Amino acid sequence: MKATKLIVLLLVTAALIFAATSMISAESAGDKPTCTIRQLEEQVVFYTIHRGGLDKIASVVMNLFNLAIEKGVYPDGPITFAYLNDFTRTSSEHWLIEIRLPVDKSALKLSGTLGKMTDVKTLAPVKVATTIKPEGMANPRSAYERLYTWMLRHDHMPTSGPQETFLTNAESGDYAQMKTEIMVPLWDPSVLKAIDSIAPNMLR
Repeated sequence: MKATKLIVLLLVTAALIFAATSMISAESAGDKPTCTIRQLEEQVVFYTIHRGGLDKIASVVMNLFNLAIEKGVYPDGPITFAYLNDFTRTSSEHWLIEIRLPVDKSALKLSGTLGKMTDVKTLAPVKVATTIKPEGMANPRSAYERLYTWMLRHDHMPTSGPQETFLTNAESGDYAQMKTEIMVPLWDPSVLKAIDSIAPNMLR
């Protein structure tokens, strides 16, 4: 079976997850995709970190899926790529992409047993700025530009690089035909409270 077919198995549940998500705020730009702020709830993910270009990522996804099944762990939502470094300043052989499969919290028993670059972890709740890359868009640049411009206009500050969740039409094997959700984690002022609580003990 081709790698793209295995990837389809990981992505087909995405539409159900996305449809159930509640939006916190939204702004429309004519017939362009909407930019929104929404809350991502706590999530357990089975993940690995890929170093290199997107042209070689299909086999990494297939290996991650196979390892999860081997360990008795089954994805229960859409696959997400978290882009860990700045692609505009780094050559493709040094790109770092965290590939995440949402799984049941029972998978946490495997934490620390899967190797240096693969593990299971809990992602804390976080607010994200988000927009949709629609089907038919081969180059997502305009979607990213729209989202970051909207964030700047509304004083939303990112805390890390973007991530992309794959939603529909994955069976085509063609990125241009896939619908994806682009998300950027946002700064939360409540973090300052945590800093206040640990600061007195930092030098002890």
